[in-house]
Amino acid sequence: MHLSHRYIAALFLTAALVAPVAIMAAPAPQEARVQLRVYDKQHKDYHNWDDNENRAWGQYLAQNHRNSREFSKVSKREQSKYWNYRHTHSDSNV
Repeated sequence: MHLSHRYIAALFLTAALVAPVAIMAAPAPQEARVQLRVYDKQHKDYHNWDDNENRAWGQYLAQNHRNSREFSKVSKREQSKYWNYRHTHSDSNV
């Protein structure tokens, strides 16, 4: 009976030492946020529409003397012009 207590004690000690490591190794849940991806047909790539892209869109409209409006509501031709602008203007210039 004395031997079984040692095995049980060893088991609890092992569990106590392993538990913090197992908890740290578990992946953290990612933020649940809606992300919009827009496809650029001419350049054959996707762009994530986020605050940075929204800021670039506003700057594009201002530089081209256009009224403020949603990207999704402008013509495909205007969208294509915007993606050409974005590919020539890096994020550091926006």
